[in-house]
Amino acid sequence: MKNANRCLGAMLGAAILIGGTTGCAQSNNRNAANNDVQKSAAYSDSKPIIEAAATPSGQERLTFVLVHGSWADASYWNNTAAALRKAGHTVYVPEYAGHGKLYNPSVKHEAIVKSVTDYMTSKKLKNVVLVGHSFGGTVIQKVAEQVPDRIARLVFFDAFVPLDGQSVSDQFPPELQKVFGQLAETSGNGTIKLPFSSFREGFVNTASYALAQTIYKSAKPEPAAPLVQKLDLKKFYSLNIPKSYLFLTSDTVTPQGERYGFHPAQSSHLGQFRLTVGEGDHMTTAYAQPDYLARKLVEAGRK
Repeated sequence: MKNANRCLGAMLGAAILIGGTTGCAQSNNRNAANNDVQKSAAYSDSKPIIEAAATPSGQERLTFVLVHGSWADASYWNNTAAALRKAGHTVYVPEYAGHGKLYNPSVKHEAIVKSVTDYMTSKKLKNVVLVGHSFGGTVIQKVAEQVPDRIARLVFFDAFVPLDGQSVSDQFPPELQKVFGQLAETSGNGTIKLPFSSFREGFVNTASYALAQTIYKSAKPEPAAPLVQKLDLKKFYSLNIPKSYLFLTSDTVTPQGERYGFHPAQSSHLGQFRLTVGEGDHMTTAYAQPDYLARKLVEAGRK
């Protein structure tokens, strides 16, 4: 049994030892062993592996399309986009319907998705690392359905990843859904303006007080309709596009844990994915540590 376990461990670790004493059964036919070595030369030559491992992934030149989340506009990415460009990457930052200069409290999710899809097709973008932050996760899900051939990898950055038939709101605890509903109802135009105390604790908890106030004052009330809209995601979940999830461990927009946190609650919806973990909160990192966030995006988006 001890020898059998040692053999299994060797196989699982992809360690092929020839000619040594491993405790595993070995052939007594030296010629047969030599033939096996020759046949497997393409797999056993470690030099290319060592050389590839010594090449930093940051040397890859990637094309990013960065999609922001709620209570933000395209300017959220300004510092991070600059850091990515400085590192040699190509970066596009579309603004989508209902936000920024296109502000419209009545915007629908379909219009948001069309904005990003039209942007990518009009610029003829291909081999794109499409990044969605927060609510932007639902945007890149639907964009991927429209232009899968233009996307090399999807990166969900502390993003919501609803299952088929769900909304962003469905990812919140019931008490938070109720609060958001009340805020939208009392706004008079179907938008949600968060109290500073909630924004501070959930979105910018690692920021200085001054920076937290500055970011808060730049956040327009968020149109509520796209947050509660149920999404047909059957096509998305049939796609074979590579996916990554970037999780910053101090992000407390939703209660952390198995049920409602970004990771693993949202990331687990993706099936197989690459996990990249860093330190930071929901918004502060993009403003205060753009070089760090850029490196994490490259790590998540690399080939």
